[in-house]
Amino acid sequence: MNNLSTIDWMVIALYFAILVAVVVMVTRRQSTTTDYFLAGRNVGFFAIGASIFASNIGSEHIVGLAGQGATTGLAMAHYELHAWIVVLLAWVFVPFYYESKVFTMPEFLERRFGPRPRWILSLVSLAAYVLTKVSVTVYAGAVVFRVLLPETFGSPENAFWVGAVSTVVLTGLYTIVGGLRAVLFTDTVQAMVLIIGSAAITWFGLDLLGGWGELRAFTSENVAQYALWRPLSDPDFPWLGILIASPIVGIWYWCTDQYIVQRTLAAKDLRSARRGALWGAFLKIWPVLIFLIPGLIGAALFEKGLINLPAGHIGGFEGDQVYPILVTTLLPEGLRGLVVAGLMAALMSSLSSLFNSTSTLFTVDVYEKLRPHASERQYVNVGRMATVVIVLLGLAWIPVMPMISGGGLYQYLQNVSGYLAPPITAVFLLGIFNTRINQRGATWGLALGFVLGFLKLTIQAFFGSGKLENPAWLAAIGDFNFLYFSGVLFLIVVIVVVATSRTAPAPSLEQIRGLTMKTIDREVVRASWNRTDVVATTIIGLLIATVYLYFSFWV
Repeated sequence: MNNLSTIDWMVIALYFAILVAVVVMVTRRQSTTTDYFLAGRNVGFFAIGASIFASNIGSEHIVGLAGQGATTGLAMAHYELHAWIVVLLAWVFVPFYYESKVFTMPEFLERRFGPRPRWILSLVSLAAYVLTKVSVTVYAGAVVFRVLLPETFGSPENAFWVGAVSTVVLTGLYTIVGGLRAVLFTDTVQAMVLIIGSAAITWFGLDLLGGWGELRAFTSENVAQYALWRPLSDPDFPWLGILIASPIVGIWYWCTDQYIVQRTLAAKDLRSARRGALWGAFLKIWPVLIFLIPGLIGAALFEKGLINLPAGHIGGFEGDQVYPILVTTLLPEGLRGLVVAGLMAALMSSLSSLFNSTSTLFTVDVYEKLRPHASERQYVNVGRMATVVIVLLGLAWIPVMPMISGGGLYQYLQNVSGYLAPPITAVFLLGIFNTRINQRGATWGLALGFVLGFLKLTIQAFFGSGKLENPAWLAAIGDFNFLYFSGVLFLIVVIVVVATSRTAPAPSLEQIRGLTMKTIDREVVRASWNRTDVVATTIIGLLIATVYLYFSFWV
């Protein structure tokens, strides 16, 4: 494996110099919570959309998506074509969030339902961030270091830990200092690096393979493994399960998760918030081509004997190492350094967004509730301390990550998301579209949904084929497909929310003014969009349809 050259290191150093300069320029005014957590609510659409994209595409996305492309083909492309759900964020959800002037999604739930749902969502979100997003993102970044710099720090294992610790500490520092403004503007730089670097991998990989026709021929010979749509008999990704689960997970992630939505709350006005989400939707179309396809290319190159990949459980090789190996194998020096900088940018972008969102959740939804009369400076300092704690907890969880299932990082994340998303998606949708839903319904729906989701996750970890197979009913629950379970759990939560809401009085229209489709100020919303927004939405829709149609019939 080739180590990085002097030129590569110079490119990486230049990238970080630019990053530091951006942070210094945007962190001069951070005295209030609005400045620190929402960048003063004065950000334009371009930075918002780029930040939405860069926050989503972290190291676990690049490493995990390429790994899934190499081992399972386009099965995960459905999650990457969720640009249509980002459009849903722009047109349906953003007006409620922005006009209510909330800082967090739990705060919005309290406005709509009362304090109990807010506490449930806050605590579950914080736990989920620490145990999945921080740890998995850092683990993926450390895998990149282990592959790219195996001997630089004495051994691959040393490289793993140096990469994990250094990137987390550096990211934590600039997030603590800069707040959301630093996150937004560095994300704008990082998004461009991600696209350029991954497009280069696709280009050089296809050139070595012999062109797009060779890739299609390889996929055609392995349709069962690499196709976009799988038969109902497929144990992992049946097409019906995909159609049921991916929108549930997508609406949770793109429309209700603090991690993503916080970017739109920083907009200078409602129009900028919507256009930022639309710009993010446009960028979201391309990961199939620049992250999943390189994984397929890697599998085809491996099949032809043109690259070497370490042995693994799926497809004969370790999928999560495909992307960094393609970097070291295909790219010339200098460009290789740029792509490594892009991988580091992905890690730092995802972590910085996560750190800031977590500190916001803790400060606004926990600390401010306990200490409602603290000063603005105290709230900002508590947010910074919360980030430090999240950094430490994320590092402490890393040794557990090698125990992740053999399906790869990205598939693991979709499993966990499939158990967390249904109650949140159900409560938000019902709350916005049904004025009869009240605090009792939301509380019971969230609480029962999370208990059932975590119960399924726990059973799946210990029971099923190849694990504990007795008692048989627990093994059957463990083996029950995660996609179908998402749909079942969503239906259960909807029934519980509607039924229990009927046992208590409906909220008055004044209580939910501006928080439901029936009570929102339609004139304000209508004034925030024009023909430009409609045309942009139409173009995005056509591009999504084109990608879906092409890859549905390309083999």
